[in-house]
Amino acid sequence: MDTISALSQGFFLVLQPQNLLFCLIGSLVGTLIGVLPGIGPLAALALLLPITFTMTPVAGVLMLSAIFYGAMYGGSTTSILLNIPGEAASVVTCRDGYQMARQGRAGAALGISAIGSFVAGTLSVVALTFFAPLLGGFALRFGPPENFALMAMGLVCTLFMISGSKLKGLIMISLGFLLATIGIDVVNGKERFTFGTIDLTGGIDILALVIGLYGVSEILLNVEKIIKTTLVDTKVSNIFPTRDDLRRSMAPIMRGSILGFLLGLVPGGGPITASFMSYALEQKISRNPENFGKGAIEGVAGPESANNGAVGGSMVPVLALGIPGTPVTALLLGALVIHGIQPGPMFITQHADIFWGVVASMYVGNVMLLILNLPLVGMWVQLLRIPYRYLFPVVLLLSIVGTYSANKNIFDLWVMLGFGVLGWFLYKLEYDFAPFIIAFILAPLMEQSLRQSLAMSANGIMIFTQRPIAAVLFTISFLLIALIVFKRHKNELTEEINNANKSSL
Repeated sequence: MDTISALSQGFFLVLQPQNLLFCLIGSLVGTLIGVLPGIGPLAALALLLPITFTMTPVAGVLMLSAIFYGAMYGGSTTSILLNIPGEAASVVTCRDGYQMARQGRAGAALGISAIGSFVAGTLSVVALTFFAPLLGGFALRFGPPENFALMAMGLVCTLFMISGSKLKGLIMISLGFLLATIGIDVVNGKERFTFGTIDLTGGIDILALVIGLYGVSEILLNVEKIIKTTLVDTKVSNIFPTRDDLRRSMAPIMRGSILGFLLGLVPGGGPITASFMSYALEQKISRNPENFGKGAIEGVAGPESANNGAVGGSMVPVLALGIPGTPVTALLLGALVIHGIQPGPMFITQHADIFWGVVASMYVGNVMLLILNLPLVGMWVQLLRIPYRYLFPVVLLLSIVGTYSANKNIFDLWVMLGFGVLGWFLYKLEYDFAPFIIAFILAPLMEQSLRQSLAMSANGIMIFTQRPIAAVLFTISFLLIALIVFKRHKNELTEEINNANKSSL
């Protein structure tokens, strides 16, 4: 089946009334999540995951994907009007977007943000359409040894997501592996780490875990903050940018789209890194870099295009290879597992309907978001006036109902609350949740692939050196580890030299 015919089948699936409705709902909810400060796409996906249990896997994944890219659209609204990012990828938009709003040009900033997001989102999906199947075709050569090597490389790549201590990242990966072993061993049927408790024989429920870490802990963190927000005291008008605004913005939009997609492919890149790098690039090549930070429209167009372009790029490794490069795609991977779909190199072949449905939904969703965002700016502005003290009880109620509805098990509520408190403490200690979630999801698949590999090998672990693809993947993993160690020693050496220079002065 060629790409065009497969994509047309994806459109046929998405344009069915039920799936189209869920795509619309996901786009609306994603935009709303992006607009409201304090509720990011991670928390939203975790909270709304239980709702997808009553849907088909296709409809569920479509809605969750729409929430992801919808949040990228909505995040710019609060950045521009409140100087508070609705989600992390819109942090850099505050710098020039808010200044434009203070100058009475909030409408132009919001308009160019929506247009840039649409262009970047569409271009990234076109690239996803043709690039992911190439990886998927190559992945047909994978067996258990290659799958294990690929997932091991995915865990190593996870370390590049961590901006802080790599040691803390390794601790979180280890914790994820440890908790994933709780329950019944699928090979010999024996209990592992259940401590005689029947509630643990089924293992730790992934839904209760992610809702606790990303939902409850987010509530605890936001409740302890007293954030006073002030809307820009100006009427949002003239949403459509002027001809001069478009002329100045088109090149940054194209550069941001390409940069965002490429960084989305890299584990640890994603929308946040893409938006910052796009801003730095635009400021560096600008003829008037001194205007940045004072209301330069290029400082809005580039980053907003980059973070949306990165969405399409970040979907490539998770759909084609089963390797999540960002925390949000890790949750999407978890959603596939919950729906009984095993992610990995065979995903495109075995679940072509879901893959092409998701790709087609991103085309449709981008059009929906452009149509929704420009006329509904006034409504989003009014929603920004809702105090968080009214929002957090609703979010907590959704957490409890969603967790309990999955298995009708009170024990899952205790797991949710426990991980909520644990997540709050870990955040205070500057631990990153993403390596933990990715390790927890990949651990069972890695264990299964490892046991299958050893069962089919006459030479034990030597099978990983005898299979060319597995050997190459392990070599890449070792090189990445060496790169991390080298960069760490280089930073330490640079710091020692700087300290020595300071002491000599």
